[in-house]
Amino acid sequence: MTVSPQPRTLVSVLVRLMSGSAMTIAIAVGINPERSAVAAPQDIELQVGVVQRFGGKPQDTMTLKAVPGDRLTIQLPAAGATRTLTSDTAKLAIVMQPLPEAQIEERLVFSTHRSFESAEEDATRWKAAGIPVEIAQPKRWQVWAKRDVYNTPLLRRLLLQSLEAKGIQTAFIDTQVLRQTPQAAVVVNGQQFAPDELTVTARQGKIQVTSQVGESDRTTRLYPGRLRLQPNAYGSYTLVNDVPLEAYLRGVVPHEIGTFAGQPVLEVQAILARTYALRNLRRFAVDNYQLCADTQCQVYFGLGDAHPKTDRAIAATRGKVLTYQNELVDAVYSANTGGATAEFDDVWHGPNRPYLTTKIDAVGNVWNLAQRPLSNEQNFRQFLQQKQGFNEATQKWFRWRYDSSIAELNKDLREYLQNKRHPLANFKTVQRLEVVERAPSGRVQKLQVTTDQGVVQLEKDNILIALYAPASLMFKIDPLLNAQKQITGYAFSGGGLGHGVGLSQTGSYRLGELGWTSDRILQFYYPGTQLQPVSNAIVFWREPAQLQSVKPQ
Repeated sequence: MTVSPQPRTLVSVLVRLMSGSAMTIAIAVGINPERSAVAAPQDIELQVGVVQRFGGKPQDTMTLKAVPGDRLTIQLPAAGATRTLTSDTAKLAIVMQPLPEAQIEERLVFSTHRSFESAEEDATRWKAAGIPVEIAQPKRWQVWAKRDVYNTPLLRRLLLQSLEAKGIQTAFIDTQVLRQTPQAAVVVNGQQFAPDELTVTARQGKIQVTSQVGESDRTTRLYPGRLRLQPNAYGSYTLVNDVPLEAYLRGVVPHEIGTFAGQPVLEVQAILARTYALRNLRRFAVDNYQLCADTQCQVYFGLGDAHPKTDRAIAATRGKVLTYQNELVDAVYSANTGGATAEFDDVWHGPNRPYLTTKIDAVGNVWNLAQRPLSNEQNFRQFLQQKQGFNEATQKWFRWRYDSSIAELNKDLREYLQNKRHPLANFKTVQRLEVVERAPSGRVQKLQVTTDQGVVQLEKDNILIALYAPASLMFKIDPLLNAQKQITGYAFSGGGLGHGVGLSQTGSYRLGELGWTSDRILQFYYPGTQLQPVSNAIVFWREPAQLQSVKPQ
C-alpha cells in the first residue's frame, strides 16, 4: 500500500473546533498548498503543554493566580451547562480515588525512542505495514498500537503473536493494575470541585502558575493567553497554555539562546523557533495538544524572563519562517556541534533533508571532509585533537571527556534493556564496547556491547538513552585498565552537546561576532533555504512517503 504525502498548511491550522470549554486546533490533510497565495494572519494560537503530568504523584499541586489588580475567570464544565467562577486564585491538588475493583490497563508498545523524530520514522514504517499506530510520551517517546483499533486484550495479543511469528521481538504489552485513579480537585473561593477539565482566563491576559509536580522543584511561571486542564493518555492531566505564536516566542528565545548574543544571532533563533513550532504541531496529537515546554520541543517558560533584546529580535522577524521548496524546514538546532554538523540520518532514523548537511563548523579551511571523512576512526581521532579555528572552539562543550566504570555501564544498560523488555536484560556484566560504524560527520551509528549473555547493538541516538556518559554521538571510546591490564571501564571522549544537526547555537555566537547577518548565518547552517513570511502558500509539514520495503525497527 502506498500513501501519497499529505501537505498540512496554515489554512487548516486556523480551523478551530469547539467542544465545551476545550479548544482544539485541527490540522487537516489534503490541502493543496499552491491553490492560494493570499497572506494569512501571522499570529497563530498554539497549544503548549506547560505542565504535562499533573497527577502522576498524589502530592502534585498547582496554584493559579491573577496578577495584581486582575481577576481569574474559571470555567468548570458541568452536565448541560458550564459553571463560571471568578477569583484571584485557584488551587489545584490531586485526590486519589479508590476503584471499586482493580482494573487492568494495557497498551501494546512497538518501540521506545529518545526522540520524537526516530519515533515518527518507526511509526511510518508500521503504517506502511498496514498497522495503525500512534506516538505517545509516557516518559520516553513510544510507538503504540492505536488504542481505538486494538481495543481489546484479544486483539492486542493476536497482533503481538503475529509479530512474533514474523520474527519481530521488540514489541511488548505494557500492563498496569490500577487500584486507584487520580482525580483533580480545584478550590475556588473556599469551595472545592472535582472537574476533569477546566479553563482559566484573565482580563489582562496573564496568569501566574506555581507548580510542584513529581520530583521537580517548585516553579513559578507567568503565562500569557488561556490555560486549560485536561486529561491525557497516561491517566493524569496536562495544563495546556493556549498562547499566540509571537507571545510564545517571548518565552522561548531567551531560554534557548540567551540574551547576550548579538542581534543577528537572536533574530536567527527567533526565526528558527517560529519555524520549529509551526512544523511540529503534530507532536502531542495523542494527548490533544501540540507542543511541550521542555527540550523535547523547545524550552518555554512564559513571560517571566522575557527580555528587551530578544523581544526586539522577535518583533524584527515577525511572521518570518525558513522554508525549502515552499515547505517549512525541519528547524532543528543544538548547543554545540563539536566542529562538524551532522545530517538528519546520522542521529535519527529517517530520510535526510537536503538542507541539513555535514560540514565543518568553521569559517576557514580547518579540515577537509572530502579527503578525510570522519567515518574513518583514525581521521576522527585526529579531528578530536584539533581545537583551533572552529566557530565553537572557545566554548565549554567543544571537547569533553567522561569516564564510566563497568558497574556504571552495567547499571545504565540494564535499565535501558529492562525498559525495552529486551531478552538480554538480565545480563550480569558488560565485557566490551566497540564502535563498529561512524557517519562522515563522526557520529557513532552503531555501538556493539558484548555482555556475558550475548551482544547488544545500540544505534544512533538510542546510544544516548542506554549510556549516560557521552554528551553527544561524536565520541570515541578507550578502555580503562587496572594494574593487571583488566578493563575496569571506558573513557568517552568527544565533542559537542546535543544532536549537532542544523544550527550550532554557540557557533552562531562566533559568526555574529564576525559581523554576519541573520540571513548569512541561516544560509551557513541551512544551505539552499529561503526566508518567507507565513502564508497559505507554505506547507507546514508533509507526511513522508510510507516505506514498504523496510521492516519496522
